[in-house]
Formats: sequence, structure tokens, C-alpha cells
Amino acid sequence: MFPLLDSSRIADYLPQAPPIVLVDNLWYSNETCTLTSLRIRPELLFVENNLFTEPGLMENIAQTAAVRAGYYHKNRQEPVPLGFIGAFKDLEIFELPEVGTVIFTKVCLKQEVLDISIFEGIV
Repeated sequence: MFPLLDSSRIADYLPQAPPIVLVDNLWYSNETCTLTSLRIRPELLFVENNLFTEPGLMENIAQTAAVRAGYYHKNRQEPVPLGFIGAFKDLEIFELPEVGTVIFTKVCLKQEVLDISIFEGIV
């Protein structure tokens, strides 16, 4: 199985630029859900003591939502929009991934009101 977007093209679909890019591959995206992956590497900004930290996990979820928006708009020949995370609610982190781990992140759109989108994210 091949990704829809790999690390050589993913930055074109994100408003973030290296070294902040925390998504390697886009595996799936439809109208409501998107699945991405990231290999945790020692040089990533949010790696401390060989672990990918909480802010990194949160940014990875946010970037998965951003890739979804970028993929949706680029497929319609529209510019990639700039978005903002207003808040995280009910965040639970049970374990921090170690360097070398590949994490998969799924975000699903739960509700849209005007220009505000509410997502559920799972890593």
C-alpha cells in the first residue's frame, strides 16, 4: 500500500515548514476522516530523552487536521488555508512514543459551524 502523499510532498499541503513538520505520510482522507503517520526521529523538535513529548503529540494531531484541509483544497485547485487550533478538550495521553516508533494519527470531523471545525483525534 502506498501513501496518498509521502514526506517528499507533504509540506506542500501544510502551512508549517521544517523543522516543525510532524507528519510524514497521508494514508487516507475522505470528507470526514484522515489518517497520517510519523516516524519519531531524534532530530524532531519535540523529542526529549528519546521520547516524543505531549506538545509534539498535540501538534501532530493539529497537523493531521491541517493536512486534511490542505488535501481537500488542493484537490479542488484552491489555496491551502491557514487554520488555528482553539483548544484541546479531554486530552488523554497514556504513553509517550520512543524514537524509532511510527505513530498513526486519525482525525475525524465531528462538527462544522461557520469557519470553525471540531475534530476528534486519536494517535
